Amino acid sequence: MSTRMDVATTRFLSGYNCAQAVLDAFRDEAGLDEELALKIATGFGAGMGRKQEVCGAVTGGILVLGLRHGRGSTGDRSATEITYMRTRELMDRFAARHGSCLCRQLLQGYDLSTEDGLRRAKADDMLNKVCRPCVQTVVEMLERVK
Repeated sequence: MSTRMDVATTRFLSGYNCAQAVLDAFRDEAGLDEELALKIATGFGAGMGRKQEVCGAVTGGILVLGLRHGRGSTGDRSATEITYMRTRELMDRFAARHGSCLCRQLLQGYDLSTEDGLRRAKADDMLNKVCRPCVQTVVEMLERVK
């Protein structure tokens, strides 16, 4: 039986982005279909469409928190407040461990919006050096907090 960490790491290393990897590892909690989970998280990778804003692993984690605690059509505003609180906690803990929640800061100078930046990031193995540990951190944090 695969752990959530195994699922996320395998998904990430097989070419899916960090947000997709995190959400996919937890999609069963809400009965979310694999294809739908992967599609929902697609635009959040590389700091939201390679804009290098909030790390995709973190946004994937925020999607999981929304599935767990978010306000649906029948919920009240307390669900929103709980989700916001858990989101801040996740982001604060992630930043404490990695120094930032921003992809551009985590990748320290690699510009993923350019072909040259992507090529350099791949050549220098930044996916394994920086991104994989970020995915694993978020999965670990989500497993600790329900």
